[in-house]
Amino acid sequence: MPINLTLLTKPGCHLCDDALVAVEATVAEFQAATSTALVSLEIKNILDDAELQKRYAEEIPVLLINNRVHNYWRIDRERLRAALDDAEPEA
Repeated sequence: MPINLTLLTKPGCHLCDDALVAVEATVAEFQAATSTALVSLEIKNILDDAELQKRYAEEIPVLLINNRVHNYWRIDRERLRAALDDAEPEA
């Protein structure tokens, strides 16, 4: 079962840019260390979705793991790596 990450962002958000760098680097390390890991990353602009904009306007960036909020504002790479390890299905 893949691990689905969704990063909620909006244009001009420097924290969103930082979050994307942190998420991509952490996922790359995780996948390199775990050959069976399947991780997808979708980036969503909250301005394209009125419901997302209403719900998360003051919290972006927001990272969801399998549709559950993992973190917002700043991404802690160690915490994200631990969450990816926990989300990986047992072989």
